[in-house]
Formats: sequence, structure tokens, C-alpha cells
Amino acid sequence: MEELLNDNVLLWTIALVVLTFGIYIGVAIWARAGSTKEFYVAGGGVHPFVNGMATAADWMSAASFISMAGIISFLGYDGSVYLMGWTGGYVLLALLLAPYLRKFGKFTVPDFIGDRYYSDTARTIALVCALVISFTYVAGQMRGVGVVFSRFLRVNIEVGVVIGMAVVFFYAVLGGMKGITYTQVAQYCVLIFAFMVPAFFISFQMTGNFIPQVGFGAQLNDGSEMFLLERLDGLLAELGFAAYQDGVKSRVDIFFITAALMVGTAGLPHVIVRFFTVPRVKDARISGGWALVLIAILYTTAPAISVFARTNLIQTVSNKSEADMPDWYGKWKETKLIQFEDKNGDGLIQYYNDKNEKFVKEVAEPNGWKGNELIVDKDIMVLANPEIANLPNWVIALVAAGGLASALSTAAGLLLVISTSISHDLIKKQLKPDISDKGELLWARGAAAVAIFIAGYFGINPPGFVAEVVAFAFGLAAASFFPAIILGIFYKRMNTQGAVAGMIAGILFTFGYIIYFKFIVAPEVNVPANWLFEISPEGIGTLGMLINIIVSLVVCHLTPPPPQDVQDLVESIRFPRGAGEASDH
Repeated sequence: MEELLNDNVLLWTIALVVLTFGIYIGVAIWARAGSTKEFYVAGGGVHPFVNGMATAADWMSAASFISMAGIISFLGYDGSVYLMGWTGGYVLLALLLAPYLRKFGKFTVPDFIGDRYYSDTARTIALVCALVISFTYVAGQMRGVGVVFSRFLRVNIEVGVVIGMAVVFFYAVLGGMKGITYTQVAQYCVLIFAFMVPAFFISFQMTGNFIPQVGFGAQLNDGSEMFLLERLDGLLAELGFAAYQDGVKSRVDIFFITAALMVGTAGLPHVIVRFFTVPRVKDARISGGWALVLIAILYTTAPAISVFARTNLIQTVSNKSEADMPDWYGKWKETKLIQFEDKNGDGLIQYYNDKNEKFVKEVAEPNGWKGNELIVDKDIMVLANPEIANLPNWVIALVAAGGLASALSTAAGLLLVISTSISHDLIKKQLKPDISDKGELLWARGAAAVAIFIAGYFGINPPGFVAEVVAFAFGLAAASFFPAIILGIFYKRMNTQGAVAGMIAGILFTFGYIIYFKFIVAPEVNVPANWLFEISPEGIGTLGMLINIIVSLVVCHLTPPPPQDVQDLVESIRFPRGAGEASDH
């Protein structure tokens, strides 16, 4: 107990986590759903700006808050694909998908595909895709919750996952989309405040400029007259790494990864469903614009956070003894997310790039180096950044609360997709068409509860693919949903046979490519020389999308056209003067 009272970071973390969790639960009670329409789409009456905030929180998962800046920290220029791809996806959503899907007036993506392609087979394939994508994603979110709890609240990862499950269970099962929407508004406020405050502090600390987007390209305020990026490039060169502003990926791979992230974003079911919650077609476009602006606040700050964190980390740990390390090092070492092995017995942390053979032979080995001694998990860069920079304890605790908000907000959205896919697309549309509204709502809540327990299990016992969630989930969404939705909206000749054949071809190709290179062959085989057209597994979803489109178009022209009423429906979706009619859906 005495140790607890003396640990200011822990006390601040407990206070902020209890406060924010209390807000989330209170909002869920206030906004609890009373009908299937409120459970699925929040009654369809959410204000565009409110929906934009909820969409931003729904999208900015633990991957965006915790992992993205860490990835950019280590990849440098190559990490820009995540910034371009994930934000570019919202441009596609706002312009090409959101208003038309809202006008169609359905609750879910499988519902749209099933009705547009007048086929339960198409609906079932879409349902399976939605479940695979959502469970893959949500397992990573629950794991992120466990990591934050284990570091900042000193509990086991398993206990942290269970606590996260309990909170999500309460507001997802009770409130449905209505409760989740307004809870996500609160979570957006928490996560964006938690992300920006340390950025303001560290930017001013290192450059004298409060604005991080400006600070990471400014001169250091230590009297050296060096620019921050110039300092980082120099530090990396000393350790044998490539310059931060240089990339090693080919232009082809950069293009395919960025495109896969863009179309994958536009095809993710938990993002698309948010545009069914606004009153009018016009509001869907407006909320998409607001979401893009609100997301950009974090995404334009991430490059600055990555530069601040990598610079401070290298300056803190390189060629230092463990005895000289500050307190944060020992606390993170306990989580095993940062590890040191003294291979040459000199007591110093030798952190070199062991993949640079020339550097190893000419610099590292002459200095007694016997292999890289420091392993740093990319996910600690944002969470540990305030501690490395020696910021106040309340800022450190705030980042923990922000990390939890980002993970829980996305987990809730994904769990709702799983819930509605089961209750609406499987039970209501296929197995029990005559089920009552009350019975369907009961199925929805039951499915959400079961999904939470499954997600919690995967969070505690993560499958091997969780670490590759970006390549898997985005590639699958890009190769399956996106072509079916785009062709369904803009090409009225597209029929059931074409859509089903295209989705199956795109899914099987993308799934097989990722599984082969990520989980079957040895890491040394997973290199550009062995990739198809030098396209990495992270970018193969773009090729899968193109295969889907080609197969869909070929098959649809070899088979009968869709019924006239379906063609008329597609025409009405795109006809601007009918937009006002959607307000009643």
C-alpha cells in the first residue's frame, strides 16, 4: 500500500482511468438502445459533426494511437504509407461510398451486398468476410488494452483484458450503436487530448515551438543550430541505420501498400456502418468530411511524435549502462517490451543495425560488438515517450487513458459489426425472417456478449496473425468488400454471379499470398526478390482488388443481367434528385 501511495504515475493513472471509464458507462446508460434501429444505427438521427467525432474515434484504434508513430519511428520515410493510406481512405469514403450507402438505407455491409446482388450466397460471403475482418481487428485491440493495463496499472495482461471486456460489454451490449456513438464522442476527446498534450510539451522542450507539426522540422534549441531531423539522421548513421528521410521500399511497393490501405479503409465494415447513422444523404458526406478533419489532427502529429520519440530513445539508451538508465527503462523492461542482453559483457547497451553488413564489419565489430543487444518493441514509442522526455506524471497517465480510449472505441465498433452480422444478416435475413423486433434485439445483444468473450480470449491468447493485423484485415477488406460495393453502386449491369466470383477470387488470392509469405515460408524468403511483381504482403490487397474487379466484370458479361428492378434501384441510388427521399429510411 505504501508503494502504491508513493507511485504518483500509478495514482494519476488510476484516477484518470476510473474517471474516463465512469464517463463512458454514464454515457452508455443515458444513450441505451430501445429498438433494433437504435441498436444498429443509433436511430439514424445522429448529427453529422457528432457522427464525425464518433467515426474518428471508431477509426483511430490502438494501431493509430499506439502503433503508428512507433512504426514511423523505425521505418522513417517508408512509414508514410500509413499516413497516406489511412487518411486517403476517408476521401474515398466521403466521395464514393458514404452518401450512396446511406441512400440505400441498409443497416450493414452484408445487408447491402445481399440486397444489391439479390442473393443469400453473396450475403453469406460478405458476412464471413465481416466476421473474419472484425475478429482479427478486435483481438489486437483487446491485446492493446492488456498491454496498457500491465504497464501503467501493474496488473497482468490477462487481468487488463478482462477489465476492458467488462467495460465494453456494458456499453456495447446495453447501448448498441446509440450508446457506442455517444461513448465514442467522449473517447475521441480523451484520446486526442492525450495524444496532443505530450506532443506540445516535447516540441517546445526540444525546439522551442509548441506546434509539433512545425517543431519536428525546426532547429533544436540546444544552441547547436542543428535541425531536429538532421540530428536524428546523424544519430541513425552512427548506429548503422539508414537516414530517417530515406526509404528502402520500391516505388511499386509504396504505391500498392498505400492503395491497399486506402481501399481497405473504405471497405472496413465498422467504418462504413457509421454512415448509416445520420438522417440524410447529405449528412453522410458532411460527417465523412468532419471525420477526415478530426483524424488529420492526430495523423499530422504522428510524424512529429515519431521523430521526438526515436531521437530521445537513442540519446537515452545508446552506449549507456543499465545502472545509468532512468526509472522508465526498468518499468518497461518488466513488460518485456524492451529487452537488453549484454552479449559482449561490457555492461553497455550496444544498439546497432545488425542488417547493415558493411557497418557491422567496419564499425560495430571493431568496438567489441557481438550482436545487437537491445530489442525495442515499436508499440512502446508513444506510451513511453512522455516518460523518456521526463514529462509530468499526469501527462504520462493521460497517455495511458488515451491508449485505452482508442482501443476500446474501435473494439466497440467492431463488436457491433459482429453482433449485427449475426442477428440481422444471419438470423433475420436468412434463418428466421419472421422474428420480432424484440427477438432480434435479444439476438443482437446475445451475439455482442458472445463476441466480447471470444475477443477477450484472443486478447489473452493472441493468435500468430494479430501482429500482422494490418496486412491481413486491410488486404481482405480491399480485395473483397470494396470492389463489390463500388461496382454495386456505379455499374448496374453487375450481377450476382460476377460479384460472388469476384469476391471469392479476391479473397482467396489475397488470403493465400499473405498466409504464404507471413506464416509459411522462412523470414529470409519473405523478400522483394520472391514477391510477385515486388509487391509485399502488406500491399497485395491492391492486386487482390484488381483481380476481384476483372473477374467480376468478365463473369457478369458471361451471365444474364440482373433483374430490371435491381437495375432501377441502382439508378435511383445515384440519382441526385432522389436524395431527400432517404431521410425517411
